[in-house]
Amino acid sequence: MSVDLRTHYLGLELKNPIVAAACPLTESLDNQRRLEDAGAAAIVLPSLFEEQILAEEENLARVHEFGTDSFAEALSYFPEPEEYRLGTDEYLDRIQTAKRCLSIPVIASLNGTTEGSWIRYAKLFEEAGADAIELNIYFVAADLERSGAEVEAQYLSLVKAVASSVSIPVAVKIGPYFSSVGHFARQLVDAGARGLVLFNRFLQPDIRLDTLETKPHLVLSTEFELLLPLRWIAILYGRVNASLALTGGAHSAEAVIKSVLAGADVVMLASVLYKQGFGCIKTFLQQIEQWMEEQEYESVEQMKGSMSHKNCPNPEVFERGNYMKAITSFTGVPI
Repeated sequence: MSVDLRTHYLGLELKNPIVAAACPLTESLDNQRRLEDAGAAAIVLPSLFEEQILAEEENLARVHEFGTDSFAEALSYFPEPEEYRLGTDEYLDRIQTAKRCLSIPVIASLNGTTEGSWIRYAKLFEEAGADAIELNIYFVAADLERSGAEVEAQYLSLVKAVASSVSIPVAVKIGPYFSSVGHFARQLVDAGARGLVLFNRFLQPDIRLDTLETKPHLVLSTEFELLLPLRWIAILYGRVNASLALTGGAHSAEAVIKSVLAGADVVMLASVLYKQGFGCIKTFLQQIEQWMEEQEYESVEQMKGSMSHKNCPNPEVFERGNYMKAITSFTGVPI
């Protein structure tokens, strides 16, 4: 039996549910081609950061203003900073090149936390040919004076501003640290998000004891991390009008299968590509096809969401029962 691996994400038809997540591996054209050859159905480019854009504009403004006190007419020689594309030309060129050389969808990534002039780059992404935009909101709420409602309002305002500036679909990548993830997910969709990417991994700084300085600490994801996004994908499937992407902890064909059964439209891979190489995508796809044939699934669309909360007769009891069973059956290890 031949199975159909096609899926839909953000209105795009993809040949299978495996997408290369935003990371340095998706930056070069050579890697993009290798990912496509390995079977990736789409790629998400590394993020263009709000701080990067604003820093370039500030540098340009200083050049713009230099010497203007001596030559009054010099102010008219240069366009305003917002009319420049600055060093971000490279990012826009990367989109154009990828679209010209690849046959799979190319999703641009924009990383920021506040409204501002940098949001116009979403429109530039669209003009460069991006098929969609992933808005990666990486924001740590460290201000003790700000309420949760204020933080959520900032997210929603940002999503609305970006989504309203383009006609291509916008997916929003968020972290899991909200008091009511499901309610907030609905608000994001109402604000214009066409897709939700669950979840962003917030990197935690470490402390160096020799220098008494903080240092960034990047650790690749583990298979255990799959459980959190898997649970929320299952909860949200069929209950929000948006595509669902799972990211974080998918290191095997089994993880991809579980994600689709929970309700994910796509599964985004990054850490496993570093650990196993691009060839793992082809291996996963073969293993997924074999499993589907054994379980007599004809298509990914048929299996999608079959293990979601929506398709569970009594999800509240199911969740509570699993919790109680896990706690009461755990015996630990000998001391």
